[in-house]
Amino acid sequence: MKGKIAVGPGDGIGPEIIAEGVKVIEAVSRKCGHEFQLDYIDIGGAALDKYDTALPDDSLHVCRQSDAILFGAVGGPKWDHRANLAVLKIRTEFGLFANLRPVKVFPGMVNCSPVKPEIVRDVDLIVLRENTGGVYYGQPKKQWQTDKGRMAVDTMVYSEHEIERILRVGFELARTRRKKLTLADKDNVLETSRLWHQVANELRPQYPDIESEHMLADACAMWLMRAPRDFDVIVMANLFGDVLSDEAAILAGSLGMLPSAQLAGSGTGGTMFGFYESSHGSAPTLAGKNVANPIATILSVSMMLRFTFGLIAEADLIDQAIESTLNSYRTEDVMEEGKTKVGTREMGDLIAEAIAAA
Repeated sequence: MKGKIAVGPGDGIGPEIIAEGVKVIEAVSRKCGHEFQLDYIDIGGAALDKYDTALPDDSLHVCRQSDAILFGAVGGPKWDHRANLAVLKIRTEFGLFANLRPVKVFPGMVNCSPVKPEIVRDVDLIVLRENTGGVYYGQPKKQWQTDKGRMAVDTMVYSEHEIERILRVGFELARTRRKKLTLADKDNVLETSRLWHQVANELRPQYPDIESEHMLADACAMWLMRAPRDFDVIVMANLFGDVLSDEAAILAGSLGMLPSAQLAGSGTGGTMFGFYESSHGSAPTLAGKNVANPIATILSVSMMLRFTFGLIAEADLIDQAIESTLNSYRTEDVMEEGKTKVGTREMGDLIAEAIAAA
Protein backbone atom coordinates (compact mmCIF):
# COMPACT_ATOMS: atom_id res chain seq x y z
CA MET A 1 0.00 0.00 0.00
CA LYS A 2 1.19 3.51 -0.89
CA GLY A 3 -0.55 6.65 0.30
CA LYS A 4 -0.14 10.38 0.79
CA ILE A 5 -0.97 12.03 4.10
CA ALA A 6 -1.02 15.76 4.80
CA VAL A 7 0.19 16.34 8.36
CA GLY A 8 -0.80 19.51 10.19
CA PRO A 9 0.78 19.68 13.68
CA GLY A 10 -0.80 23.05 14.54
CA ASP A 11 -0.46 24.73 17.92
CA GLY A 12 -0.03 23.99 21.62
CA ILE A 13 0.40 20.27 22.20
CA GLY A 14 -0.42 19.60 18.55
CA PRO A 15 3.20 19.05 17.40
CA GLU A 16 3.88 16.72 20.35
CA ILE A 17 0.90 14.42 19.83
CA ILE A 18 1.33 14.43 16.06
CA ALA A 19 4.94 13.29 16.48
CA GLU A 20 3.68 10.19 18.30
CA GLY A 21 1.02 9.55 15.67
CA VAL A 22 3.70 9.70 12.98
CA LYS A 23 5.85 7.35 15.07
CA VAL A 24 3.02 4.80 14.95
CA ILE A 25 2.48 5.24 11.19
CA GLU A 26 6.17 4.50 10.68
CA ALA A 27 6.00 1.45 12.96
CA VAL A 28 3.03 0.03 11.02
CA SER A 29 4.75 0.78 7.71
CA ARG A 30 7.87 -1.14 8.76
CA LYS A 31 5.84 -4.02 10.15
CA CYS A 32 3.46 -4.42 7.22
CA GLY A 33 5.44 -3.14 4.24
CA HIS A 34 3.44 0.01 3.48
CA GLU A 35 4.78 3.31 2.18
CA PHE A 36 3.17 6.56 3.27
CA GLN A 37 4.38 9.94 2.04
CA LEU A 38 3.97 12.51 4.83
CA ASP A 39 3.74 16.15 3.72
CA TYR A 40 3.75 18.67 6.56
CA ILE A 41 1.60 21.81 6.33
CA ASP A 42 1.29 25.08 8.24
CA ILE A 43 -2.13 25.45 9.83
CA GLY A 44 -3.84 27.39 12.62
CA GLY A 45 -2.02 29.90 14.80
CA ALA A 46 1.38 28.82 13.54
CA ALA A 47 0.25 29.70 10.01
CA LEU A 48 -1.25 33.01 11.16
CA ASP A 49 2.11 34.02 12.59
CA LYS A 50 3.90 33.26 9.33
CA TYR A 51 1.34 34.10 6.64
CA ASP A 52 -1.47 36.04 8.36
CA THR A 53 -3.93 33.31 7.39
CA ALA A 54 -4.88 30.14 9.26
CA LEU A 55 -4.80 27.99 6.12
CA PRO A 56 -2.36 29.20 3.44
CA ASP A 57 -3.02 28.28 -0.18
CA ASP A 58 0.08 26.06 -0.21
CA SER A 59 -1.28 24.06 2.73
CA LEU A 60 -4.66 23.66 1.07
CA HIS A 61 -2.96 22.52 -2.13
CA VAL A 62 -1.08 19.80 -0.24
CA CYS A 63 -4.36 18.64 1.32
CA ARG A 64 -5.96 18.41 -2.12
CA GLN A 65 -3.12 16.19 -3.32
CA SER A 66 -3.42 13.84 -0.32
CA ASP A 67 -5.54 10.84 0.57
CA ALA A 68 -6.08 12.00 4.15
CA ILE A 69 -5.20 14.75 6.62
CA LEU A 70 -3.73 13.98 10.05
CA PHE A 71 -4.24 16.99 12.28
CA GLY A 72 -2.96 17.98 15.72
CA ALA A 73 -4.78 20.92 17.28
CA VAL A 74 -5.07 24.66 16.72
CA GLY A 75 -5.79 27.73 18.75
CA GLY A 76 -4.80 29.55 21.88
CA PRO A 77 -5.28 32.94 23.55
CA LYS A 78 -2.86 34.58 21.14
CA TRP A 79 -5.11 34.05 18.10
CA ASP A 80 -8.69 33.95 19.53
CA HIS A 81 -11.11 32.29 17.07
CA ARG A 82 -9.05 32.94 13.94
CA ALA A 83 -6.94 29.79 14.21
CA ASN A 84 -10.05 27.59 14.14
CA LEU A 85 -11.13 29.01 10.80
CA ALA A 86 -8.65 26.62 9.16
CA VAL A 87 -10.62 23.58 10.29
CA LEU A 88 -13.93 25.07 9.17
CA LYS A 89 -12.46 25.87 5.76
CA ILE A 90 -11.19 22.31 5.33
CA ARG A 91 -14.55 20.90 6.39
CA THR A 92 -16.32 22.99 3.75
CA GLU A 93 -13.66 22.55 1.04
CA PHE A 94 -13.74 18.75 1.20
CA GLY A 95 -17.41 18.24 2.10
CA LEU A 96 -16.59 16.38 5.33
CA PHE A 97 -20.19 15.58 6.16
CA ALA A 98 -19.68 12.57 8.46
CA ASN A 99 -18.11 13.15 11.88
CA LEU A 100 -17.27 9.91 13.74
CA ARG A 101 -16.46 10.09 17.44
CA PRO A 102 -15.76 6.66 18.93
CA VAL A 103 -15.97 6.17 22.68
CA LYS A 104 -14.29 3.01 23.92
CA VAL A 105 -13.47 2.08 27.50
CA PHE A 106 -10.38 -0.10 27.32
CA PRO A 107 -10.09 -3.08 29.70
CA GLY A 108 -8.73 -2.05 33.06
CA MET A 109 -9.74 1.61 32.65
CA VAL A 110 -13.21 1.57 34.17
CA ASN A 111 -12.02 3.55 37.20
CA CYS A 112 -10.82 6.46 35.04
CA SER A 113 -14.38 7.59 34.33
CA PRO A 114 -16.48 9.55 36.85
CA VAL A 115 -19.34 7.22 35.89
CA LYS A 116 -19.68 4.01 37.92
CA PRO A 117 -17.38 1.19 36.75
CA GLU A 118 -20.25 -1.27 36.35
CA ILE A 119 -21.89 1.17 33.90
CA VAL A 120 -18.87 2.01 31.71
CA ARG A 121 -17.28 -1.45 31.60
CA ASP A 122 -17.02 -2.69 27.96
CA VAL A 123 -18.54 0.48 26.47
CA ASP A 124 -17.73 0.66 22.75
CA LEU A 125 -19.88 3.05 20.73
CA ILE A 126 -19.64 5.64 17.97
CA VAL A 127 -21.46 8.96 17.81
CA LEU A 128 -22.01 9.71 14.10
CA ARG A 129 -22.72 13.40 13.63
CA GLU A 130 -23.92 15.07 10.44
CA ASN A 131 -21.23 17.68 10.02
CA THR A 132 -22.02 20.17 7.25
CA GLY A 133 -25.72 20.96 7.53
CA GLY A 134 -28.41 21.83 10.03
CA VAL A 135 -28.68 24.83 12.29
CA TYR A 136 -24.99 25.72 12.14
CA TYR A 137 -25.12 26.40 8.41
CA GLY A 138 -28.77 27.23 7.65
CA GLN A 139 -29.88 30.65 6.46
CA PRO A 140 -31.14 33.11 7.56
CA LYS A 141 -28.82 33.43 10.53
CA LYS A 142 -28.80 36.90 12.04
CA GLN A 143 -29.58 39.31 14.88
CA TRP A 144 -31.65 42.46 14.52
CA GLN A 145 -33.24 45.23 16.55
CA THR A 146 -37.00 45.77 16.80
CA ASP A 147 -39.09 48.28 18.72
CA LYS A 148 -39.71 45.49 21.25
CA GLY A 149 -36.04 44.60 21.69
CA ARG A 150 -33.40 42.47 20.06
CA MET A 151 -34.26 39.39 18.01
CA ALA A 152 -32.19 36.54 16.62
CA VAL A 153 -32.76 33.61 14.30
CA ASP A 154 -30.86 30.45 13.36
CA THR A 155 -32.34 28.23 10.69
CA MET A 156 -32.25 24.42 10.90
CA VAL A 157 -32.59 23.07 7.38
CA TYR A 158 -31.90 19.60 5.94
CA SER A 159 -32.40 18.12 2.51
CA GLU A 160 -33.37 14.52 1.88
CA HIS A 161 -29.97 14.00 0.22
CA GLU A 162 -28.04 15.23 3.29
CA ILE A 163 -30.03 12.97 5.58
CA GLU A 164 -29.83 9.88 3.39
CA ARG A 165 -26.07 10.02 2.90
CA ILE A 166 -25.27 10.25 6.63
CA LEU A 167 -27.82 7.53 7.46
CA ARG A 168 -26.22 5.24 4.87
CA VAL A 169 -22.85 5.79 6.51
CA GLY A 170 -24.48 4.87 9.81
CA PHE A 171 -26.02 1.66 8.47
CA GLU A 172 -22.79 0.63 6.73
CA LEU A 173 -20.75 1.43 9.83
CA ALA A 174 -23.08 -0.62 12.03
CA ARG A 175 -22.67 -3.49 9.58
CA THR A 176 -18.93 -3.60 10.39
CA ARG A 177 -19.59 -3.58 14.14
CA ARG A 178 -22.42 -5.02 16.27
CA LYS A 179 -25.16 -4.34 13.71
CA LYS A 180 -27.19 -1.83 15.69
CA LEU A 181 -28.07 1.74 14.67
CA THR A 182 -29.84 4.33 16.84
CA LEU A 183 -31.31 7.50 15.32
CA ALA A 184 -31.52 10.30 17.91
CA ASP A 185 -33.67 13.30 17.01
CA LYS A 186 -36.58 15.46 18.22
CA ASP A 187 -39.34 14.42 15.88
CA ASN A 188 -41.90 15.23 18.56
CA VAL A 189 -41.31 18.96 17.93
CA LEU A 190 -39.09 19.50 14.85
CA GLU A 191 -40.06 19.11 11.19
CA THR A 192 -36.44 18.45 10.25
CA SER A 193 -36.38 15.54 12.70
CA ARG A 194 -39.59 14.19 11.21
CA LEU A 195 -37.88 14.14 7.81
CA TRP A 196 -34.89 12.31 9.37
CA HIS A 197 -37.29 9.73 10.79
CA GLN A 198 -39.10 9.32 7.47
CA VAL A 199 -35.89 8.81 5.49
CA ALA A 200 -34.62 6.33 8.09
CA ASN A 201 -37.83 4.31 7.79
CA GLU A 202 -37.44 4.25 3.99
CA LEU A 203 -33.85 3.00 4.21
CA ARG A 204 -34.42 0.29 6.84
CA PRO A 205 -35.65 -2.38 4.38
CA GLN A 206 -32.32 -2.08 2.51
CA TYR A 207 -30.47 -3.10 5.68
CA PRO A 208 -32.44 -6.06 7.08
CA ASP A 209 -29.36 -7.29 8.96
CA ILE A 210 -29.17 -4.09 11.03
CA GLU A 211 -31.23 -3.62 14.19
CA SER A 212 -32.35 0.00 14.00
CA GLU A 213 -34.19 2.04 16.57
CA HIS A 214 -35.42 5.58 17.09
CA MET A 215 -34.88 7.58 20.27
CA LEU A 216 -35.58 11.18 21.22
CA ALA A 217 -32.31 13.08 21.69
CA ASP A 218 -33.06 14.05 25.30
CA ALA A 219 -33.87 10.43 26.19
CA CYS A 220 -30.67 9.39 24.42
CA ALA A 221 -28.73 11.79 26.66
CA MET A 222 -30.14 10.06 29.72
CA TRP A 223 -29.52 6.51 28.46
CA LEU A 224 -25.92 7.35 27.52
CA MET A 225 -25.25 7.78 31.22
CA ARG A 226 -27.55 5.03 32.43
CA ALA A 227 -26.89 2.18 29.98
CA PRO A 228 -24.20 3.14 27.43
CA ARG A 229 -23.52 -0.50 26.50
CA ASP A 230 -26.93 -0.55 24.82
CA PHE A 231 -25.54 1.63 22.02
CA ASP A 232 -23.40 0.73 19.01
CA VAL A 233 -23.70 3.50 16.38
CA ILE A 234 -25.77 6.59 17.19
CA VAL A 235 -26.53 8.88 14.24
CA MET A 236 -27.91 12.40 14.56
CA ALA A 237 -28.11 15.92 13.18
CA ASN A 238 -25.32 18.45 13.63
CA LEU A 239 -26.63 20.19 16.75
CA PHE A 240 -27.53 17.01 18.63
CA GLY A 241 -24.24 15.41 17.63
CA ASP A 242 -22.27 18.35 18.96
CA VAL A 243 -23.94 18.05 22.36
CA LEU A 244 -24.21 14.27 22.75
CA SER A 245 -20.70 13.47 21.53
CA ASP A 246 -19.29 15.64 24.31
CA GLU A 247 -21.56 13.95 26.85
CA ALA A 248 -20.50 10.50 25.64
CA ALA A 249 -16.85 11.52 25.94
CA ILE A 250 -17.08 11.50 29.73
CA LEU A 251 -17.51 7.72 29.65
CA ALA A 252 -13.88 7.19 28.59
CA GLY A 253 -12.52 9.28 31.44
CA SER A 254 -10.24 11.59 29.45
CA LEU A 255 -10.31 13.57 26.21
CA GLY A 256 -6.85 12.14 25.66
CA MET A 257 -8.51 8.81 24.82
CA LEU A 258 -10.95 10.14 22.21
CA PRO A 259 -10.14 10.17 18.49
CA SER A 260 -12.33 11.53 15.73
CA ALA A 261 -12.70 11.48 11.98
CA GLN A 262 -14.43 13.82 9.57
CA LEU A 263 -15.18 11.90 6.39
CA ALA A 264 -16.40 12.50 2.85
CA GLY A 265 -17.56 9.82 0.42
CA SER A 266 -20.18 7.17 -0.06
CA GLY A 267 -19.00 4.27 2.08
CA THR A 268 -16.84 3.18 4.99
CA GLY A 269 -14.79 0.41 3.40
CA GLY A 270 -11.61 2.31 2.63
CA THR A 271 -13.22 4.75 0.18
CA MET A 272 -13.51 7.94 2.21
CA PHE A 273 -11.25 10.98 2.24
CA GLY A 274 -10.77 11.89 5.88
CA PHE A 275 -9.60 14.55 8.29
CA TYR A 276 -8.35 12.78 11.42
CA GLU A 277 -7.76 14.42 14.79
CA SER A 278 -8.08 13.96 18.52
CA SER A 279 -11.26 15.31 20.09
CA HIS A 280 -9.41 17.63 22.47
CA GLY A 281 -7.96 21.08 21.91
CA SER A 282 -4.47 22.55 21.81
CA ALA A 283 -4.05 22.75 25.62
CA PRO A 284 -1.41 25.53 25.45
CA THR A 285 -0.65 25.30 29.19
CA LEU A 286 0.60 21.72 28.65
CA ALA A 287 2.68 22.43 25.56
CA GLY A 288 6.33 21.40 25.76
CA LYS A 289 5.94 19.53 29.05
CA ASN A 290 5.81 15.97 27.68
CA VAL A 291 2.62 15.24 29.63
CA ALA A 292 -0.13 15.22 26.99
CA ASN A 293 -1.79 11.89 26.25
CA PRO A 294 -1.10 11.00 22.58
CA ILE A 295 -3.50 8.05 22.45
CA ALA A 296 -6.39 10.02 20.93
CA THR A 297 -4.11 10.97 18.04
CA ILE A 298 -2.79 7.41 17.71
CA LEU A 299 -6.36 6.09 17.67
CA SER A 300 -7.09 8.67 14.97
CA VAL A 301 -4.26 7.10 12.96
CA SER A 302 -5.99 3.75 13.44
CA MET A 303 -9.22 5.26 12.09
CA MET A 304 -7.32 6.70 9.11
CA LEU A 305 -5.93 3.31 8.18
CA ARG A 306 -9.37 1.74 8.59
CA PHE A 307 -11.62 4.23 6.79
CA THR A 308 -9.41 5.92 4.19
CA PHE A 309 -6.92 3.18 3.31
CA GLY A 310 -9.01 0.10 4.08
CA LEU A 311 -6.22 -1.43 6.19
CA ILE A 312 -8.40 -3.19 8.74
CA ALA A 313 -5.76 -5.58 10.11
CA GLU A 314 -3.28 -2.74 10.55
CA ALA A 315 -5.88 -0.64 12.38
CA ASP A 316 -6.63 -3.58 14.66
CA LEU A 317 -2.89 -3.96 15.27
CA ILE A 318 -2.70 -0.37 16.56
CA ASP A 319 -5.76 -0.83 18.78
CA GLN A 320 -4.33 -4.02 20.27
CA ALA A 321 -0.96 -2.34 20.88
CA ILE A 322 -2.69 0.49 22.75
CA GLU A 323 -4.69 -1.97 24.86
CA SER A 324 -1.64 -4.01 25.83
CA THR A 325 0.39 -0.90 26.65
CA LEU A 326 -2.36 0.52 28.87
CA ASN A 327 -2.23 -2.62 31.00
CA SER A 328 1.04 -1.35 32.50
CA TYR A 329 1.64 2.27 31.46
CA ARG A 330 -0.42 5.45 31.67
CA THR A 331 -0.06 9.16 31.05
CA GLU A 332 -0.98 11.52 33.85
CA ASP A 333 -4.61 12.09 32.80
CA VAL A 334 -5.50 8.37 33.16
CA MET A 335 -3.01 7.40 35.85
CA GLU A 336 -4.06 4.72 38.34
CA GLU A 337 -2.40 2.96 41.25
CA GLY A 338 -0.25 0.06 40.13
CA LYS A 339 0.58 1.56 36.73
CA THR A 340 3.80 3.24 35.60
CA LYS A 341 3.44 6.89 34.67
CA VAL A 342 5.02 7.91 31.38
CA GLY A 343 5.13 11.03 29.23
CA THR A 344 3.93 11.78 25.72
CA ARG A 345 7.06 10.54 23.95
CA GLU A 346 7.40 7.45 26.12
CA MET A 347 3.80 6.42 25.49
CA GLY A 348 4.35 6.71 21.74
CA ASP A 349 7.53 4.66 22.00
CA LEU A 350 5.81 1.92 23.97
CA ILE A 351 2.93 1.61 21.52
CA ALA A 352 5.32 1.57 18.54
CA GLU A 353 7.36 -1.15 20.26
CA ALA A 354 4.20 -3.18 20.89
CA ILE A 355 3.37 -2.96 17.17
CA ALA A 356 6.86 -4.12 16.23
CA ALA A 357 6.67 -7.05 18.65
CA ALA A 358 3.19 -8.22 17.63
